[in-house]
Parts: sequence; structure tokens; C-alpha cells
Amino acid sequence: MNTSSNGILDVAIIGAGLTGMYALHKLREEGHAVRVFDRADGVGGTWWWNRYPGARVDSPGAPFYCYTFSEDLVAEWEWLETQPDQPAILSYLNHVADRFDLRRDIQLATSITDAAYEEDSGLWVLATSKGEEVRARYLISAVGTLSDAYKPAFDGLASFRGEVYHTGHWPQDHDVDFTGKRVGIIGTGSSGVQLIPIIAESAAALTVFQRTPQYVLPARNRPLAEELKTLAKENWPELRERAVATGRPLPKAQELAVEASQEERNAVYEQAWLTGGMSLRDCYGDHMSDPEANELVAEFVRKKIREAITDPDVAEQLLPYYIFGAKRLILGTGYYEAFNRDNVSIVDVKKAPIVCITDSGVETSDGFYELDVLILATGYDAITGGLTSLNPRGRDGVRLRDVWSKGVQSYLGLAVSGFPNMFIMHGPQTPAVKYPMHLGAELQGDWIAGIIRHAKNGGFDTVEAQAAMQPAWGKEVAAIADRSLYSKAESWYMGSNIPGKPRQFMVHLDGPGYHRRIHEVAESGYEGFEFSKADVAAESDAYAAAVLS
Repeated sequence: MNTSSNGILDVAIIGAGLTGMYALHKLREEGHAVRVFDRADGVGGTWWWNRYPGARVDSPGAPFYCYTFSEDLVAEWEWLETQPDQPAILSYLNHVADRFDLRRDIQLATSITDAAYEEDSGLWVLATSKGEEVRARYLISAVGTLSDAYKPAFDGLASFRGEVYHTGHWPQDHDVDFTGKRVGIIGTGSSGVQLIPIIAESAAALTVFQRTPQYVLPARNRPLAEELKTLAKENWPELRERAVATGRPLPKAQELAVEASQEERNAVYEQAWLTGGMSLRDCYGDHMSDPEANELVAEFVRKKIREAITDPDVAEQLLPYYIFGAKRLILGTGYYEAFNRDNVSIVDVKKAPIVCITDSGVETSDGFYELDVLILATGYDAITGGLTSLNPRGRDGVRLRDVWSKGVQSYLGLAVSGFPNMFIMHGPQTPAVKYPMHLGAELQGDWIAGIIRHAKNGGFDTVEAQAAMQPAWGKEVAAIADRSLYSKAESWYMGSNIPGKPRQFMVHLDGPGYHRRIHEVAESGYEGFEFSKADVAAESDAYAAAVLS
């Protein structure tokens, strides 16, 4: 274990996904003794776990779904498709781990089972699934926004005698064969949409249990054009600068849908539909701010769904009527067309709720569906779940889950009062999933490295967000959301997919503004944070030797 001379880590990081890997790289460059812990058997985070057939990135696609800090890394890696699949992305992350020699400070197959702040020493004390006790000055949560798989408490689920899988915990050691089997899938979020057409090709029967119909845009995955590869590699500094400033490496449409003629809009929408990816969302600048513009694009998608489905009754079940884009938009390949197959059926579980799971299938309020395989595509306790599952203890033994029982409280989304020396990457009240993930990880990782450096240079042991700063930050995040259409629908951005979870829009929607703001806080000497010295007792040689072993 890489520790300082007294056997104590400078920084412990939970999570070896793309955020944790960058934090390790950055903090190690700063000379810190750092260790990353992850329960998986390999690096990659979400991309290590999500191995279900059809798993692909959605937005942004290649060549921009990557780290931006190293121009050499950009130049040497070759992306082959516009929407790389899970094996390609995991291969890339493994390359990064090797390229920057990260593995020597990553401890895999190790869960953090407890994390407590020790006030006398100013250290975080962590317990691991290996029976270790680890002490660290700083604790960084890099558990990710989509890491805590949500499994609804269906009555009787444990009694099902067939195969059961969750898309977020797909088997690592074997392929799942659907050939000739009766398969049921619960959920039509991103993983369900990507998986359903693939299951339909070989299953004897596929029953889709749908709660909410989705706006599924055509992925149109294809080989990455050489011109785009060249553009990215030859202009990377400028593209990165633009991404920092605007949240996207390529220019954003400024035209407004409501100002275009119907003929112009239809032509633009048709071209975006043929182009695929998130082109339809981005072809006008007012889709997510003006209800009228939003309804125009929403009705265009509904028209496409009606055209794709041969049975009007099935088409009606697949039509979404909520605000386009307020839930996560999904890219699919052959999703709607799969419902034209004779072996695929759909069950609306809002009209006919699931009553229970039996030993042989799913019972709803209007019928029984006999199954050999049951797939839970039920998503995640998003954004907060990974951290509240850990449920760290701060000052006076107060647990984070209790502090957040009525809603998230944080300052800048990076720190929580009462939890000194703990920082959160891609957590609630940050841009997280609404900003390029790798770039956001780099900017937040750099900021965390900066505040740790500031504390060290000032001779301080403890950094803590001031409680008085948190209410204003929460109001600021909410106000930005309220100016958009994102907060006008039930979604996992709001915590709406988890029963009993406080309803609160958890994403800062102005990514560029957010990063300017945290930069300003750093420039001000970290306004809103308290720095203090801890009375650290000397560690015994025996303890240091035990930790180092």
C-alpha cells in the first residue's frame, strides 16, 4: 500500500471508474500517497459492470467520450465507431490505467464497508471487506452517478426458479443465452432499450413490462469518419477549451425552433433523425427552454414511433407525452421495430401493476406471464445512491443518510458540512451527467487537488464546508433547473424512480457556469470553507508496520 512514512494515506479514493482514475493520477502527480478502492475485479466503474449485450455510450459519442488532459493520449487512441460499445470503452479505460501506471495504487475486489471521521486525529478511518483498517487524511467519493443498482422489492422475487439478471450487474464470467427461452424484462430505460432488440432476435417470447414509454432516438452507430478523427487530433486544445467554456466541443445550434417555418423545421428534424445520435435534441437551441418548441420536437418523435409500429394499439402504448428530454434521452437501434415481431409483447404496468413474482413468472393485476428468464432493467439509485449506501459518519458520528433524509445539502456539490476532508466527485448538485463526464472529472479533480494543496501550504489539517453556504447553493441549483424544462417531469434526475426518496432536482444544469464558479471560489482563497489544524497523535511504529504490511 502506498502510504506516507507514518502509515497513513494522504488520500483514500472510493471508486476506480473514470473519476477515481483521474483523481488518482492528479493527486499522485501532486506528490500525495493515494490509494483507490473498488469492489469490482477491474477498473472502469460503470463500464466494468454494464456488460449486457448492446451496451453503448450515448452522448457525447466518439471521439469526445474520453479524457482531455493529455494530448498524447488523444493522439494515440483510435476510436472506431461513433457510439463505442462497452468492450471498446472498457479497453480504453484499461489502456489509461496502464498508460499512466495507475494499477499499483488501485486495490480491487475490495469494498469499503464503513467510513468514519475521527475528530481527535482529523483522519478518516475506513474498514474494508478484506478486514483492513485504513486511515487517510482525505476521503474522496468517486463512486459515480450510476453505480448503486436499484432492485425493486417485488414480492416473491427470491422464489423465481429461472434465471434472474440485473443489467447493472451483468454476469462477468459467461454469456447469457436467450435462445428459445421465455424472457421477461422489467424496465425500458437506456439499458432496456439497448437490450430488448437483441433478446428479441433469439428468444421464443419476450414480454416487456413498461412503466413509462421513452423518447428513443436512432443511434445510427457507424464507423467514425476519418475527417472527425483528424479534426479532433489536430485541434484538440481548441476543442477542449470550447468544451470547458460551453459544455460541448462542437458549436451548439443558436436557431430557435419556434422561429422557423414548419417546412424548415421538418427538413431540419428529418436530417437530424437520419444523422442519429443526439442530433435531434441539439438541432435547435430552444428545445429545453420553451414548452412550445419542446412540443414541436416531441410530436415529431411521436410521429416517427407511429410510423415504425405496425399495430396502432402497440404504438399507442409506446407514445411518450411528457416533456421531451426531461427524462434522459435514449439512443436505440431497432427498438421500436422489435415490437413488430410476433414473439414480442408489451405490458403497461401502470395500468396493470406487477402484483408479485412467483416461482415461474410474473403476476400482474390482469394476468400471469410464465418465464424462463427475468431481467431487471430497473436502473439505479442515481447520483446519491452510491454514497448513501456507504453512509459515511462525520462529526459526532452523524451519518450522511440522516443529513440527506429530506434532501441533499452540499456546498458546490463537492463538500458537505459536518464531513471534514471529504470531497465528492460527480455528486449531487454538480453538472455530473449533464456535462462531458471525463472533462468534468478532470476539472473537479483539479479543484480538489487545489484545495488540498491550499490546506497543506497553509499548515492546515482540516477543510470543511461552512453550513451557512449550503442553503444558498441548493437554491441556486434549483433556480437554474426551474428556468428549464428538466424539472417539469418525474425522472431519476429528481430521484423519482426510488420509492421514498426526496424529490429534488439534483443536477446543476449550467456546467460551464458551474466550473467558472468553483474556479472563482478557489481564486478567492476558498470562500465558504473553514481551514483548521488537528491535534494529531503520533502513530506507533507497530501500527505503521501493520498498515504497511
